[in-house]
Amino acid sequence: MTEQNPNLSFGVDIGGSGVKAAIVDLKTGEFVTERLKIATPQPAEPDAVAEVVLQLMQEAAWDGPVGITVPAVVKNQITRSAANIGGDWIGTDCQELFHRHLGDREIAVLNDADAAGLAEVAYGDEAARSGAVMLLTFGTGIGSALLMDGNLYPNSELGHLPFEDTTSEKWASSAVKEKEDLSFKEWAKRVDQVMHLYGKLFSPQTFVVGGGISRKADKWIPRLTVEQKVVPAQLRNQAGIVGAAMAVRNGFRP
Repeated sequence: MTEQNPNLSFGVDIGGSGVKAAIVDLKTGEFVTERLKIATPQPAEPDAVAEVVLQLMQEAAWDGPVGITVPAVVKNQITRSAANIGGDWIGTDCQELFHRHLGDREIAVLNDADAAGLAEVAYGDEAARSGAVMLLTFGTGIGSALLMDGNLYPNSELGHLPFEDTTSEKWASSAVKEKEDLSFKEWAKRVDQVMHLYGKLFSPQTFVVGGGISRKADKWIPRLTVEQKVVPAQLRNQAGIVGAAMAVRNGFRP
């Protein structure tokens, strides 16, 4: 599908375990194709991942602008960290990398949780658009997006904050839940501890919690004891793709 409808855009969400993509209708925030997914190359070095992005575009028959998320701090389109992806990404010029593999097209690259935050503001729970909001995505790590009245403060990366003798994400990500075979009760206690820390440091009015595990929000959100309102992300683990598609259409390039 080439870029014929001006409401359509293409989003790619690069994660530690998989690279996901879809064509998105930005009028509704919904996918107009099935979500495509290819396992993240191991090692996840930049050129190998960029080739996977090209393969996903070809599978979708897409030949227009592309928005891409990475699990890293992105400043001036250069990745400055690489916690859940290959260390070769640090210092990578993403515009040069992806133009070399994807050709002459408009490309925007941004942090994965920031993309999810933008998508939730546009298409998610009304609570995400009002006041001080912290979006947290639970997956391979813990992604974060800080929002104020729907405006994004980029690259917060709160999953790397120290927590006891480790970091927040190494204590309470959903990957840790799986690795340690924690029950929802056990894992929710850890999430609660981390969210109390975030609440003390940043005083948000609302937490929006996303990632694939938000599909089972009823099993763990009621166990949280933070004083803030906690709502599940409406776009769940599709938010990164939608936010990436939004970013390239809106010219958002941190």
